[in-house]
Amino acid sequence: MRIEIVDSVIDTAAVMAGVKAGADGAVCCFDGIVRNNTRGRETLYLVYEAYREMALEQMQALANEAVTKFGVRDVALIHRLGKLEIGETSVLIAVASAHRGVTFEACRWLIDTLKKTVPIWKKEHFIDGAVWADGEPFPEALRVEV
Repeated sequence: MRIEIVDSVIDTAAVMAGVKAGADGAVCCFDGIVRNNTRGRETLYLVYEAYREMALEQMQALANEAVTKFGVRDVALIHRLGKLEIGETSVLIAVASAHRGVTFEACRWLIDTLKKTVPIWKKEHFIDGAVWADGEPFPEALRVEV
């Protein structure tokens, strides 16, 4: 297993290659990237912060649970902190197993659970202000309906 919080670019190809083994029939990857908009607002960049030690412990626990719950062979779970530009990877999850179905299920469960439970916070910087995602509502005056 590879569980990390990093402060530099995540090498997706290297992570994917690192989880593959001869017994695997599938590797599923979730590559979370910074997009250029949120809820109709133009995004300039994102900043991620974390309670690093606790986040790493919880990420390890999630990976262990995924192996037990879904029966997958290996998991890589890497999250980046700091300032991220449009198009950069913020979180990468790779799951390897003999069969594709469980890799898809485990990968989806990992990202959904990570976002809900792990102490990593995202501040979205827009052309007209900044907000902490999911922790601070968009100001009504700046809200754009889509």
